[in-house]
Amino acid sequence: MRSSHFYEMVMEHSVESTSLYLDIGMPISQSWSRDNEVPCLSLGPSGSFDDMHMFAPCVAYENGIFSMWYCGARGAVKERVFRLGLATGTDGIHFTKHPEAPVYDFGDGKHSVLTPTLLRDPAGPVLRENGQLRMWFASTDFVTGDGLHTLHETTSLDGLTWEPPSNVQLEHVYAPTIIKENNRYKMWYVDVSIDPWCIRYGESTDGIRWAVQDTPVLQMDQPWEAGRLFYPTVLKLNGLYLMWYGSYHGPEKQKTALGFALSEDGLAWRKYPENPVFEPDPTREWESHYTTSQSILRLTDGSWRIWYASRTKPPFVHKYFAVRTARGHIITNP
Repeated sequence: MRSSHFYEMVMEHSVESTSLYLDIGMPISQSWSRDNEVPCLSLGPSGSFDDMHMFAPCVAYENGIFSMWYCGARGAVKERVFRLGLATGTDGIHFTKHPEAPVYDFGDGKHSVLTPTLLRDPAGPVLRENGQLRMWFASTDFVTGDGLHTLHETTSLDGLTWEPPSNVQLEHVYAPTIIKENNRYKMWYVDVSIDPWCIRYGESTDGIRWAVQDTPVLQMDQPWEAGRLFYPTVLKLNGLYLMWYGSYHGPEKQKTALGFALSEDGLAWRKYPENPVFEPDPTREWESHYTTSQSILRLTDGSWRIWYASRTKPPFVHKYFAVRTARGHIITNP
């Protein structure tokens, strides 16, 4: 009898169920079900900071409230400058945008605030330090810049008023995900300095100065993956690191989907052999092509929830169009 992870894929209507065999210990199974018929967040009215593009939800749950920070922008794709909005709700499905929008921008009118991530406990809950939220984000100048993506940090007590962006902590960084474990900050992120993009790992003792592994921890090597990898989300469950990550799905690179991988140490990863595990919903026009830039939390009842950005069919006038959610169940059996 083999010792392994069990992962089985079935897709039925709005439910995606998966289980995975890996030779590293215990069985894990997961399933996701879209439990809302409309987006939980949509583009703002004309003239608002998020009237053309929105993506990269970053969700925290504190004191009975779900808080979602997200990137929004106006104008044509080539003219976009992303800033952060905030929306809140009590059930993780229905959100109300904060009237003071945006709540954060880079401050120079040129650099975008992209893919925010909060410091988290390995299991996923937000982890405050000295009462403050620590948020890292990537930034670049889409309009006049050279494509350089840099990592910055900001802090806040209330999630509304944030400190100015820090100096550059690291270059070529996109979509970081950061946990604190054993007094060390662990970050997985997309390296955009090479093509195809890959996922790297870095560590820090203070969350400011990062030591990056020489070799990527995740690269394109499955048939469904096309173009590049992006948007890692890493959490830890019963001693195992879980990573959801995105890639283009199909030769046209007009759709994205999520893959899944497991690791004992956060460095050596094994992908589910029948990825992807979460794909666009073709029955919903507003999410027929993209389901990435996700945020994932384990809820107080033991279930899980994912929030992700979606995109309509080409032409891609809106870089992203809405944020939707799905409820998940992840089970481990020793």
